[in-house]
Amino acid sequence: MKQKIKRIFNLISNMGMRYVFFRISYLIKTKLGWQKKAFPTNPEYKKHITLQDWKNNLPPFFFFGKEINGLEKNPTEDLKSNFEDLKKGVYTFFNKTKIDLGEDYDWITNPSTNHKYDITKHWSDIQDLSAEAGDIKYVWEKARFSFLYDIIRYDYHFQEDQSQFIFQQIEDFIDKNPINQGPNYKCSQEISLRTLNWTFALYYYKDSKYLTQELFTKIMHTIYWQIHHVYHNIHFSRISVRNNHAITETLMLYLSDKLFPFLPNVKEWSKKGKAWFEQEIEYQIYPDGTFLQFSMNYHRVVIQLLTWAVQLSKLNKDTFNNVVYERAEKSLHFLDVCSDTVTGKLPNYGSNDGALFFKLTNDDYRNYRSQLDDLRAVLKNNTYYNSKSSFWYGVKPNNIKPKPIAQLNEFKNSGYYVLQEGNTKTFIRCGGYKDRPYQSDNLHLDIWVGGENILRDNGSYKYNTDKNFVAYFNGSEGHNTVSVGQENQMQKGGRFIWYYWVKKAEAVLKKETNNFLFFGKIKAYKQLGNNIYHQRKVTKPIAKNNWFVEDIIDMPGNKTCYQYWHFSKKNKEKIIITSVDGNNNVLEPKIEEKWYSGYYGVKELSLRLTFTSQTKSFKTKISLKE
Repeated sequence: MKQKIKRIFNLISNMGMRYVFFRISYLIKTKLGWQKKAFPTNPEYKKHITLQDWKNNLPPFFFFGKEINGLEKNPTEDLKSNFEDLKKGVYTFFNKTKIDLGEDYDWITNPSTNHKYDITKHWSDIQDLSAEAGDIKYVWEKARFSFLYDIIRYDYHFQEDQSQFIFQQIEDFIDKNPINQGPNYKCSQEISLRTLNWTFALYYYKDSKYLTQELFTKIMHTIYWQIHHVYHNIHFSRISVRNNHAITETLMLYLSDKLFPFLPNVKEWSKKGKAWFEQEIEYQIYPDGTFLQFSMNYHRVVIQLLTWAVQLSKLNKDTFNNVVYERAEKSLHFLDVCSDTVTGKLPNYGSNDGALFFKLTNDDYRNYRSQLDDLRAVLKNNTYYNSKSSFWYGVKPNNIKPKPIAQLNEFKNSGYYVLQEGNTKTFIRCGGYKDRPYQSDNLHLDIWVGGENILRDNGSYKYNTDKNFVAYFNGSEGHNTVSVGQENQMQKGGRFIWYYWVKKAEAVLKKETNNFLFFGKIKAYKQLGNNIYHQRKVTKPIAKNNWFVEDIIDMPGNKTCYQYWHFSKKNKEKIIITSVDGNNNVLEPKIEEKWYSGYYGVKELSLRLTFTSQTKSFKTKISLKE
């Protein structure tokens, strides 16, 4: 009981009283049925504008119809194959896994568990975390309508009109998902994305004969109530969640008056949405360009949202506070520094749910280049990688600039340290938390050489899965770091909760005469004691692919310490890792099969090498075979 009370007070201290009071208030309102009054089902059906009036007074957008200025036709086999799958009801989930939903999918059945949600229930009665139902993201995936981009790109490059198919899909969703009912009205971010994606399709197919007045009225009626839902539930994401959800939803509110000025209430919603969006960008993106979710993929989500925000505000002759543009540029710099120079991939670091909202190329999901270039083109009218996807945003970049690469890169607000030597990247995380942590991974070391992720982060796998997988992928044992007594650096709570956050961390990355040197130190393991420190020193000789890692645990008592290293089976023969303890005794490694998840919902066998020490220290050499 005493430990439970301590954790409760720690949670309050970490999250703040505003969060606690809001959660309690929200729970009470839910029990009393407040959401059912604020979010009505079967609202009065209204016609807001005629189709012809909409066409005659189209608000500014990236394009108008099927002419995408400057984009050459490029009908590739990948695009065709993916389109043919979609027509047969085979969808790509989380930008990786093909799942056959069939041509008459009901939008509410989880294909991984076959659980069918009750569409008659109000969304507030739907449980998003259920062992029986499985991961609700499997239901949300098609319903966010990101697959429209693959179809529209096929239409453009193959010049085969697919408007009938797309409008059938939109109407089918509307007919089978009554407003504010079922799982697809549970999440305001999903609703926001669905609205943005429908808008993209409406502009592209504005002249289609299949876009009738009746269908247009039905779509606008649904869009209004979707935006209504986002506005009236916005403080859940801004206070309770406060991550990329809040940025997506406040952006949707800002754009509501820009895209749908004929709808009721949107002028007020847009004004508030703009102010909230600016606040979220300033709060969530730190001054050095790092992101409060400590996740490469979620940072890319924000990059894509910023691309929409900046370009549509520009087209509407509007501007944001300067901080939005400053943080956007700093974000680009951070992600450029972290990206692999050969593949365009980033470390598989932090939560990775497979999100790629607006897919405008055939590139692999892990390749970030085109999304970074899109925002760069919108901000600066140039690119680093000659990506063509920015043409979809109405931007034809003037020139291609060489990507500047600095050797030493420190991002102290979040604690990222990146050494770039040619095609070799050494990536280390060492930072304290002022915002909610998502994984226990401090002092994780990632190594990339010639496009190969030699030592790697194991990813996220799934958010709602077996507790052993959750513990492994989120915990210290799933990262290239050290554990005391097989404990995490912080104590795991419920779903996205950690107790005893790492608050104190310091680090430096520098170049000496013959070596690069990183030194970092964190105060952690508070669940085990008050004064436990882990310090890691990484020395890399200049122009050599060798790393010397010295870990020291400063703590009272005698607990066994574990040092973990993760790599793929194919790289087993490329890498040599040896270690001695504090008494210079050679440590025998334990090599075992574990798991790696490069894409959400997908796991593959991987290898973990573990050293065990009773002396609270490790001196480890990592080298690559010539």
